[in-house]
Amino acid sequence: MNLNLYGHDGQWLMVDCGVSFNEPLTPKEVRTSEIVSADPKFISDQKERLVGIVITHAHEDHVGALPYLWRRFKCPVYTTKFTAEVLRRKLAQVGLLEEVPIIEVADQQSQTIGVFTVSWLSLTHSTPEAFALIIETQAGRVFHTGDWKIDLSPVLGEGFDAQRFRALAKQDILAMVCDSTNALQKGHSVSEEACYQALLETIKTERNRVVVGCFSSNLARLVSLGKVARETGRYLALLGRSMINMVNIAKATGYWPDDLPLIDAAHVGYLPREEVLAVATGSQGEPRATLNRLAANNCFDLTLEADDLVLFSAMMIPGNENDILRLVSQFKGQNIRTLQQQDTDLPIHVSGHPYRDELQQLYSWVQPQVAIPVHGEAAHLAANADVAKASHVPHQLVGLNGDLYQLAPRITLDRKVVSTGRIALLR
Repeated sequence: MNLNLYGHDGQWLMVDCGVSFNEPLTPKEVRTSEIVSADPKFISDQKERLVGIVITHAHEDHVGALPYLWRRFKCPVYTTKFTAEVLRRKLAQVGLLEEVPIIEVADQQSQTIGVFTVSWLSLTHSTPEAFALIIETQAGRVFHTGDWKIDLSPVLGEGFDAQRFRALAKQDILAMVCDSTNALQKGHSVSEEACYQALLETIKTERNRVVVGCFSSNLARLVSLGKVARETGRYLALLGRSMINMVNIAKATGYWPDDLPLIDAAHVGYLPREEVLAVATGSQGEPRATLNRLAANNCFDLTLEADDLVLFSAMMIPGNENDILRLVSQFKGQNIRTLQQQDTDLPIHVSGHPYRDELQQLYSWVQPQVAIPVHGEAAHLAANADVAKASHVPHQLVGLNGDLYQLAPRITLDRKVVSTGRIALLR
């Protein structure tokens, strides 16, 4: 649940404002809250100094808290067309659609936001319009990667353009604030195109119903499954409100191919088994999501039978292991087959984050003076810093929530400057 603050000359710029799900508020707390965000008290107490909020992309851990927290900030929001459409629908649900000023930006565009000049650079991730940022002040330039990977065949949008990032070496980047999610993984991440091919190879041999569990925000995966349905003679149905909403957003913004038709979920139960390909929410074992209802045999639109296949095209997020294993056990108890990432050599799920070779490449292209690893646990941050050091980045600053990274006029890391924590947005 990302919330980053950049400060200069008495002003602050927020980058991302996200949520996490089904989390405790403290490490010792047993009870979980349905939706959790970072505690924004530090910046909400001085909101008159907050000049803007920039959202890098449309994933929940980057945009999901904004509808709940915006009244504490009351400043403009800057983001791209696709993410703006996602955000508007969220704001409409809480009655804020007409109140929040949203400024839409585009690739390679710059905006002056208070004392900050922000430029957008498109890169590849598992959702459309994921962007890195160049944040410039009189004190220097910071390159904020957001979530990314080097994917030359991302299914949706253009492939990763290395040349524009090589060009950053000429801009004297002071610091690179970099995604660490897969910093422990050796080599290079697998392309979304390879995942499409793996799903096609797996599903084309099936003779019964196939249900795929994945994240509704992974639009490239949904498009891949639409292509699989078309090539295997199946009908694609979406099971879950968030999934239907995401595809509607994709259609409204031009990201859903016209030649990939969908059928109404209410019709899928009447089809022959070999013609069904359904995509369902709940890949993390969420109790109220569609996969859980399918396992409990109380999904209104579809009933599974013995020898049908439930395929998990999503990572097992740490902390969700027990919920997922319980879900798999329920299916297996009904002789419904399951297939998870660890059960096959085929890449039926691929990550949207960079492995170590990709980190090394980006550090070598950008050549920042300082590496600031973010977005990961302590081991991931340390591994990212090791890659930066091996890539000849002079300084590596590895901190924790609430630490203050001072980049100019001198480079320091001050510990526990800001009191941090979590708040429940929904219990």
